[in-house]
Amino acid sequence: MSGQVENINPYQGDEAKHVQIKRMFDSIAPAYDTMNRLMTLGIDKCWRRRTVKALSKQAPSSILDIATGTGDLAIAMARRLPETRVTGVDLSRGMVNIGIDKIKKAGLDGRVTLDVADALDLPFDDNTFDAVTVAFGVRNFEHLLEGYREIRRVLRPGGKTYVLELTTPACPIVKPFYNFYTRYIIPGIGRMISKDPGAYTYLPESIRAVPTRGAMTDLMAQAGLKDASYTSMTMGVCTLYVASK
Repeated sequence: MSGQVENINPYQGDEAKHVQIKRMFDSIAPAYDTMNRLMTLGIDKCWRRRTVKALSKQAPSSILDIATGTGDLAIAMARRLPETRVTGVDLSRGMVNIGIDKIKKAGLDGRVTLDVADALDLPFDDNTFDAVTVAFGVRNFEHLLEGYREIRRVLRPGGKTYVLELTTPACPIVKPFYNFYTRYIIPGIGRMISKDPGAYTYLPESIRAVPTRGAMTDLMAQAGLKDASYTSMTMGVCTLYVASK
């Protein structure tokens, strides 16, 4: 099932997915935060808060935030956990640069560090982090199973991963409205604001293709992660997955 989303790319052509993803996020970086607020009506902030709340019970001393983007989750975790060191990585230099500016403005540049790195080839030793987070990023992995194996590699024994991802709601009442919104409204907003129509056509296509709920936890287990579970939010539009090493 993971192969379906791995075959969804932002643009046409023979470039590898990770190359296209980097190009896409570099292109939309200036509009990314605005688009997030508009597309989710601001609910994305609530989803991150719930993720941080769940993670804070673990009280990790070190966190790796993969696909950190402009740093929203990294900043939220650092604010909630003042004794925790947060490291964020992302393929896109454009996104990372915006995140670095946000971290400086938040007064967190001594506690949160961001850099460019590939989720499938992380520049960290085995058993480095107490927790690994990914918010709205795993469907962008070129190889989802390999991504989870790399997450497991850098987690310390007993550490946990928290994966926040958009999902297609299963409810037959909600699903038609959701499909209309993602197929027509989101690409329309994307064309107006980001000037990159491919990016916001890719978004709903990748959401439809990514493994969800039990299929996603099965994939995490296949990668060697344990006790994988999920919690649906906002009528199934977003899901939080948690697993341990």
